[in-house]
Amino acid sequence: MSVNRRKVLKGAAATTAVLAMPSIIRAEETIKLGSILDTSGIFDLYGKPMDKAVDMAIDEINSAGGVAGRQVEKVAYDTQSDMALYTQYGQRLARQDKVDVVHGGILSASREAIRPTLRKNKVLYFYNVQYEGGVCDRNIFCTGITPAQQAEVLVPAAMEKWGKKVYVLAADYNYGQITAKWIQHYAKQAGGEVVQVDFFPLDVADFGSTIAKIQDAAPDMIMSVLVGGAHLSFYRQWAAAGMNTKIPMASTTMGAGNEQVVLTKEEGDGIMLAYSFSKQLETPANQGFLERWKTRYGATDDVHELAVATYQGVHLWAEGARKAGSVERDDVIAALEGGAAFDGPTGRISIDPKTHHATFDVHLVEVKDQKMAVQKTFVQRPPVDTQTVCNLEENPNDTTQYEIDI
Repeated sequence: MSVNRRKVLKGAAATTAVLAMPSIIRAEETIKLGSILDTSGIFDLYGKPMDKAVDMAIDEINSAGGVAGRQVEKVAYDTQSDMALYTQYGQRLARQDKVDVVHGGILSASREAIRPTLRKNKVLYFYNVQYEGGVCDRNIFCTGITPAQQAEVLVPAAMEKWGKKVYVLAADYNYGQITAKWIQHYAKQAGGEVVQVDFFPLDVADFGSTIAKIQDAAPDMIMSVLVGGAHLSFYRQWAAAGMNTKIPMASTTMGAGNEQVVLTKEEGDGIMLAYSFSKQLETPANQGFLERWKTRYGATDDVHELAVATYQGVHLWAEGARKAGSVERDDVIAALEGGAAFDGPTGRISIDPKTHHATFDVHLVEVKDQKMAVQKTFVQRPPVDTQTVCNLEENPNDTTQYEIDI
């Protein structure tokens, strides 16, 4: 996920990070896994469950014998939702702590604050978050769902059910802007039309005039790419105006942070989503994961898409290291490019060697009774290569972030 740097700094709660306690007592022979997340501040709704996921995955890996005969030790920093601290503590992880791998970052601004440092110091980096897509860098593995993977499933399914005339509402920064382009791309591909795209700053919470505009446009459906607490107001105002029973809605963002639980049944029911994870996915792997989480933490209320992607990202790294018989950067990269995989709560996850993005199942979901009911599963959806230009097999030194051009 991403928010522009200016707005993040404005909303940051503090400027001093707190070093979290490592999972196990440090020993010289341990493998050091760096974790850098917002576990306090305005983004802790995402960061706290992600931090829990790191701990749970490490403990499971260590209980199973570790990696290459060594135990994994977590070296963690809380960046307190301050992007400046990502740069500071990313450098510390690489240069002073000398970690073997880093898992972390939530917003795209945080990813870009540490990606160059980790690449320069040859520290392998896993970014386990839903984001706008397009990063092409052999030193990073992106294991979260991208807008293209979502839109490829969600847009044609929604249009088939509701009609071809689409109205898009999106957050006004890179994630919303790029996702809106993907929606336009797949709407056109499915024979539909995006009649309007409206962008909103993250602090906008009054959507009265927008609802009136939508009524005048009379679309067949809404595609929401709204982000954050202020934008959650739209769903409430939409329902209060009685529009949720007149014009249906799909979203690429609602539910990623368990927003369906914040909304009432009346406000959320019927919204169509597409994600790699749902608590309602009835597979032994998912139900087993949720049971272990509940046993460890007492409840599963805070489990969300980003937490599960983080859990799977840590396990996927471990599988790569086991296959390589080493935690050396180039060895793990080669193993993951060569097919190392992990069977997790979302299904099987592996890496596309050309783009270093994840291949996994995508689940078409409908919000019902504050739950994400799985309607259909699209098995092993590959990452969508933006403009078919990212090819790390041919260009291993590429460090570009590409965007779709429509």
